[in-house]
Amino acid sequence: MPHQIAYKRLSRTDGHRKALLRNLATSFFKHEKIETTSTKAKEISKVVERLITTAARGDLHSRRLVAEFITEPAVVKKLVEQIAPALKDRSGGYTRITKTRVRPGDAAELSIIELVR
Repeated sequence: MPHQIAYKRLSRTDGHRKALLRNLATSFFKHEKIETTSTKAKEISKVVERLITTAARGDLHSRRLVAEFITEPAVVKKLVEQIAPALKDRSGGYTRITKTRVRPGDAAELSIIELVR
């Protein structure tokens, strides 16, 4: 049994996993809610929480740190100017994961991850 593993590999190489998380995070902030597998939802939750905490500082450095990870400039602007200030009073727990259904094709458990307002 592997111990002290900080993340799931999601059956991907490191570069593919990072690209997947970047795309999921961008889509999440763009739509403020996405449906994905439960494992991916748990992994993206860690990334999203960290990005919101960074963006909540609101300075130029934090904006650039967020822009390194998010793939669309419009989404970075939305995160820094709308989402993060609205959640600044919260001390964490910015996302909610709700299990929804089982996908018929491969029986994967799907969940919706959304922002808590």
